[in-house]
Amino acid sequence: MLYNPIPIMNTDTDRERGVLSPADRAYLLGDREMGHEQSKRNAEARIRRRIHAAVVDFDLLLHTLPEKDRKQVFERTTTDEAFLDGLRAMFAFVYLGTERYGVGFEEILIPAVRSSEEYFAATDRDETVSVDVRFDVETTVESSLEGITARLDAGDPVTPRELFSIVMQGTYDATQHDRIRVISVDGDKSGPSLERLATYLDGDLERVSDGIAVIRLGE
Repeated sequence: MLYNPIPIMNTDTDRERGVLSPADRAYLLGDREMGHEQSKRNAEARIRRRIHAAVVDFDLLLHTLPEKDRKQVFERTTTDEAFLDGLRAMFAFVYLGTERYGVGFEEILIPAVRSSEEYFAATDRDETVSVDVRFDVETTVESSLEGITARLDAGDPVTPRELFSIVMQGTYDATQHDRIRVISVDGDKSGPSLERLATYLDGDLERVSDGIAVIRLGE
């Protein structure tokens, strides 16, 4: 399976309640106004408590949820793109939180993978195993955000990854432009979805050629 990046967020507020209620989703998306500052603080505290409680619940789910139920949950990864996107976002949420504010991500990932592989060996093959888990991250600077915004201001094309970075960074308003030209290789599934980017920016996507697409805004 080709690598897919963390998607532009799901903005559907009317889904069945999960960690967040529909009202919580509307608040986080800016679609629900809070009349008082205290109401805003209460809502944010409630969301934090629910996240904490949901994470702690996974210890119970891991040890008690029947195999048939776990199977039915994760079979969705083959048919439900929103569920698959949610799994990617879940790992990204944990990675960002642990790397920036808590223990290193590998201190969570490595013991989890090791114990899971030991479980697979014992239950599927009646074996005990020694598990070596390695987690390495290498980053290479490709372009500065300042350089990307300068190209957007000049009307020059950017790549889907560059536009995604600007949108996620959040301080530059890409919707100030009538159109954004994007260098897009047709059939490349490794970059952010141009359709999702266009929808998030409330624009219309036009594929000019195999190599160039235009997101039209403000029309």
